[in-house]
Amino acid sequence: MKSLVRTLGILLLLPAVALAHGPTPQKAREQIHIDAAPGAVWEVLGDLSSLADWQPRLKAVQVEGSGKQAKRVLVFNDGGTITEGMDEYDPERHYMGYRLSKEDPEVFPVSFYTATLEVKPDGNGSKVEWIARFYRGDTGNFPEEGQTDEAAQKAMHGFFQDGLKGLKAEVEGG
Repeated sequence: MKSLVRTLGILLLLPAVALAHGPTPQKAREQIHIDAAPGAVWEVLGDLSSLADWQPRLKAVQVEGSGKQAKRVLVFNDGGTITEGMDEYDPERHYMGYRLSKEDPEVFPVSFYTATLEVKPDGNGSKVEWIARFYRGDTGNFPEEGQTDEAAQKAMHGFFQDGLKGLKAEVEGG
């Protein structure tokens, strides 16, 4: 009898456990070919303060420190800000890794992310790959409209796509 009661108790708890899982990590991966050598692409990309020059969603970037010790505040066109911190910065590899350190889900509907940017040779030019792992803005079980996984996916992919197109135009002079 005890085992029957225990089994029924477990079965009754399963639906609650299934609903209480919270957000799942999301991923974004975008890439673009640029008709320039990796060093020329890195010259633009590796300048942490230049992001607003080629990312059309940004009005300005404020950088403190340099290389792996850098922190940057991204100022969006609407005036909102988020802050990122560098985890890795390797000019020889043409690679950087960074993370969101101060979010504002009203500005960018993501509560946390880690991202990498890398430039690799690609034929007569370069391939730039931007990858991120992130969580939606509202990490509760029932996220508010605009703070869902879908909103976070749309924001992250859109930011990467717009940025890569802008980087291409900046480097290629178009």
